[in-house]
Amino acid sequence: MTAPIRVLVCDDQMLVRTGLVTIIDAQPDLEVAGECADGKAAIDLARRLHPDVVVMDVRMPVLDGIEATRLLAGAGVHHPVKVLVVTTFNLDEYVYEALRAGASGFLLKDAPPSQLLHGIRTVATGAALLDPEVTRQLVGRYAARIRPAEGGSTNDIPLTPRELEVLRQIADGLSNSEIAATLQISQETVKTFVSRILTKLGLRDRVQAVVYAYRQGLVT
Repeated sequence: MTAPIRVLVCDDQMLVRTGLVTIIDAQPDLEVAGECADGKAAIDLARRLHPDVVVMDVRMPVLDGIEATRLLAGAGVHHPVKVLVVTTFNLDEYVYEALRAGASGFLLKDAPPSQLLHGIRTVATGAALLDPEVTRQLVGRYAARIRPAEGGSTNDIPLTPRELEVLRQIADGLSNSEIAATLQISQETVKTFVSRILTKLGLRDRVQAVVYAYRQGLVT
């Protein structure tokens, strides 16, 4: 049998945390490795328990979820942990900062339990999860902040025209199946394109591809 995905839950609201723990523990393929109420405790527990995924709130005492994510999954971390940020705050700033900090996914707390469970499983596989609606919000007031001041040319991006097209679709929040339908190609072909894009650009996952696309001004 495959070992269950071990999850660390970090949320300062006890009722919310208990709800998350209950939902996760009820799944045969998931297991709650631990729980805590602030970012510092999350870091300590993650380094001791080595969970597969950390479900992280944003606003917490002692150390907020963004900084905790940066210390667990950010640039320069030797053994990064996969972090799924779950918050009530549907604000561009939190999305942007969570992604910059190294989060592999971002969900809102009003998402149904099935979406949370799907998010945990997706992030655990090494893939990234970003709600399409949340992705589109990055085009809002933070898009200018993400992009370089002078803008760049697509000639400097080492991708083929088709790969650039797929990258733009990813940045628009489309799933593989939606990209396949839009471009009239198979989902397997889309997966191949996504893999090539990540390899060529030296990116870790789909989330980093989204941020890259914004920084290069590929999304309008």
